[in-house]
Amino acid sequence: MKEEILQRAGDYIKKERDASFRQEVEKLLEKISAGGSAEEAQKELADRFYQNLEFGTGGLRGIIGGGYNRMNTLVVKSATQGLASYLIKTFPEKAKGSLKAAIAFDSRRYSAEFAEAAALIFAANGIKTYLFSSLRPTPELSFAIRQLGCDTGIVVTASHNPPQYNGYKAYWNDGSQVVPPHDEGIIDEVNAVKDIKEISRQEAIDKGLLVIIDKEVDEPYQRMVKSCLFRPELIKEKAGEVKIVYTPLHGTGALHVEKVLGDLGLKVITVPEQREGDGNFPTVAFPNPEEAAALDMAIKLGGKEKADVVMATDPDADRFGIAVPDKTGNFTLVTGNQMGVLLADYIFLSLKEQNKLPENAAMINSIVTTGMQKKVALHYGADCVECLTGFKWIADVMRKWENGEAASGQKEAKRFVFGTEESYGYNISADVRDKDGISAAALTAEMTLYWRSKGKSLLDRLDDLYIICGYWQELGISKYFKGPEGPSIMNGIMEEYRKNRPKTLGGIDVVRVRDIKNGADGLPHSDVLQFFLADGTVVSARPSGTEPKIKFYASCCAGVKDGDLAAAKAEAARKLDAINKDIRAVIGD
Repeated sequence: MKEEILQRAGDYIKKERDASFRQEVEKLLEKISAGGSAEEAQKELADRFYQNLEFGTGGLRGIIGGGYNRMNTLVVKSATQGLASYLIKTFPEKAKGSLKAAIAFDSRRYSAEFAEAAALIFAANGIKTYLFSSLRPTPELSFAIRQLGCDTGIVVTASHNPPQYNGYKAYWNDGSQVVPPHDEGIIDEVNAVKDIKEISRQEAIDKGLLVIIDKEVDEPYQRMVKSCLFRPELIKEKAGEVKIVYTPLHGTGALHVEKVLGDLGLKVITVPEQREGDGNFPTVAFPNPEEAAALDMAIKLGGKEKADVVMATDPDADRFGIAVPDKTGNFTLVTGNQMGVLLADYIFLSLKEQNKLPENAAMINSIVTTGMQKKVALHYGADCVECLTGFKWIADVMRKWENGEAASGQKEAKRFVFGTEESYGYNISADVRDKDGISAAALTAEMTLYWRSKGKSLLDRLDDLYIICGYWQELGISKYFKGPEGPSIMNGIMEEYRKNRPKTLGGIDVVRVRDIKNGADGLPHSDVLQFFLADGTVVSARPSGTEPKIKFYASCCAGVKDGDLAAAKAEAARKLDAINKDIRAVIGD
């Protein structure tokens, strides 16, 4: 057993005040001392201490447990001390007590405890902190930062990850997750933490440094969501014609989805087994609307209730997914790319019909999102601007446009109308600077009603758009590489692609390679490779920023001749199948 691991374990035990996390490490040390199953215990201890859980550009995310490479109270406190130190250095003009932070948390295990621990570290550093009284969605945290004039914010969540995970996302004063230069500055401060300032909950409240909030943000947030709708009169007239089945997947979404849609007169039937917050997520393997199995219970209830649309949000309600019945009554899952297309189309169409489409109107999507969205924007005389993967980069473009600055690769500022990425994230309001599953649910309800009033379903409208823009289909591949050797394996795959760039993928010539590691086309540096094929297909590869996995994306288009969608779908499927085989041969899957 390496002496360094044992020393780090002993150091952690001295510093961790949470008995349950401390005891996990103590029991492993006892097993090692006793022999017997020592080898397994040594391996487990090494995994908990071979590195510190990295505070990356988005914050923290990891397995809950004792150790420096786990999510626990000590790690959260240390991260918050680093963030507090950075704030104090960045805003020296603000007197002690005038710096402000907001904190929200989801339904995961230890989320409430981690949120309060972070709030008390801020308070001990003289930063007034607004802490939600109970679980709230990520988009509301983003909204709260702007609403309360905060300098930073934290949401404790691991989003859609399995139940053994939790995380911590850091936000800046505009309500978006931190980007350069602040992300690197915060990381440096977190890594430099030696002493953690602490204060009791009662002392923080008595000094006015801890304020518990709920309806003073809930109500303005709900009003904002309603204000993003285009046809309140249509909803008022025909709300009774649409039936919605909804699941928050044991997360935070029910509070606002039920309230907002209910206020609009829409009938919402929430899956009862999944309505309450539960960090064990007992009815799903992954609480992620991207996973078809996560919607099984909602679709079953949707069939029973003859619902017009089934909706789902992930645990922190930033992601949003739907399923809709086809002509036979069977439910079809709508992908994140397709949902983004439908929402973009509805937003542009509505703005144009109401003579509200601004000059220089544009939507924003990530570089791995379907190319069909740009076709939709162009159809309405608007633009679609790309950014790196992650909603913080969409928010970064929004910030630049708001300040009259051109985004990367652009000549002038645009007028924001919509932001989306393929991983089921949508933003329809500048009052929120992150994915917003609540607002997406409200607008999707209205959109469903609108197309129903035209005698169409959402699937019918999607087919209309395929005729206009061509048939687009996407492929996603993820391969996990866990353990200490995982990062080096993923780096090896990326470097091999860089050294020996494929001449073809799926039998189609690669005509251009975009390597964003050192910046390209005005984009910030990111470990992403993109292969542009002769037929317009784009294949992208990147290591995940939040999980130990490498991800591949392919977006492929097939022309629709004489309205023959079936032939176009077959052609796209054939191309993607060949690309899939080429990628899996490289990653050994």
